[in-house]
Amino acid sequence: MGSSIRIAIIGGGLAGASLIHALVKFPHLDVHIFESATAFKEAGMAIGIARNAQSALELIGPSAAQCLQRAGAVPMRGVRFMMAHGDAAGTVADEVDDIVQGKRLTSIVHRADLLQELLADIPRERMHASKKLLRVDGNGPVTLHFTDETTHECDILIGADGIHSVVRKLVLGENDPAASPQNSGAWFLMTLQPFDKAQASLGKELVNVEDAREYGWAGKNAFLMHNILSDGKLVQFAIAANDKEEPTEPDQWQRSVGVDEIKELYQDWPPHLNKAVNELLCNQAEHKALYLWDYPNASSYVSGPVCITGDAAHSTTPWQGSGGGMSIEDSLIISSLLGRARVPSEAVTALQVYDQVRRPRTQRIVESSRATGTMLTGKKDIDPETMRTFMSRWDFIIDIDMEKHRNEAIQLMEAKLKGEVA
Repeated sequence: MGSSIRIAIIGGGLAGASLIHALVKFPHLDVHIFESATAFKEAGMAIGIARNAQSALELIGPSAAQCLQRAGAVPMRGVRFMMAHGDAAGTVADEVDDIVQGKRLTSIVHRADLLQELLADIPRERMHASKKLLRVDGNGPVTLHFTDETTHECDILIGADGIHSVVRKLVLGENDPAASPQNSGAWFLMTLQPFDKAQASLGKELVNVEDAREYGWAGKNAFLMHNILSDGKLVQFAIAANDKEEPTEPDQWQRSVGVDEIKELYQDWPPHLNKAVNELLCNQAEHKALYLWDYPNASSYVSGPVCITGDAAHSTTPWQGSGGGMSIEDSLIISSLLGRARVPSEAVTALQVYDQVRRPRTQRIVESSRATGTMLTGKKDIDPETMRTFMSRWDFIIDIDMEKHRNEAIQLMEAKLKGEVA
């Protein structure tokens, strides 16, 4: 298959790690990954890898699918959305169950553990830390200039550099309104607790590793979620709410949340949840909460030999738990297409197909998550009757046939290379 195609990935988070894991098996692809931090590591909350993303991992290959298990992922037997205020407080609004559906739902895994597994077998000479991208020259080949005054030449540049993406601005242009993220006005804070401590606070009915379920509680102006991870050793406990006023600084990424504010938000919630909030979150004067940002819809994810993937392309609020899953789906499609490119010009065609296939789906998920957040944090009054079909909001996300999605992308690329379609 001809000479090698040189690929550079900017960003060593989940999007970049899953992509290099998917690409490194192709001998004709000379792929390198560059991370601005001093080491390849992840922080933040645990994430859900739903059946769509699990299918993508399996299609990438057995090694990718095994990463999830090795990272200590805990399969959820079900997901329950609960009412936390009004006459229906404490009742199940809607739920899905793996036995009832006859298929898996989602597995909860810590980002850092999954990242470590995805990168475990990547040759060290392909991984470059402390490489902050400064500028880019050329339009194929492309020369990358880093702040340490080193350079790297490639045929294809893929930005997996997250919500602060530099590569997104290269693709869209600095002045494009969609080049910069937007603050949703909602914030969240999360704690990881030992299983026994969380179970003691929430109760055995809600925290049971033998019947592991994710719970989301929708209340007046606030939301609460808990799930189990790390082979049943940890429980993630997270709260979220909307600011009553606009953030004082438009580019504010964090805020302090004091104990009094937390207690006020959850004072009218069911007693066992109020107790858990007090025991798990109110043992310190204040917490650092993160604002939830997302990207406006981009007109394209691609410009010539440059593209964006993962959060750099479609960073989303976490209300439908799909950010990590979309990144893994992207990695399947990009790798399936680039694996079939024989020369750099065909690789550019592969990027065009990726944009055509992935952008409509991912942007729909971002928009759906945004709307879901307004429901879950009480921005709009929650009608228990409406919530009875709430879980159907996930159907288009998790019920996609990933093998068909991949095959359609491959067929489109083949048609483009034959000149059958523009």
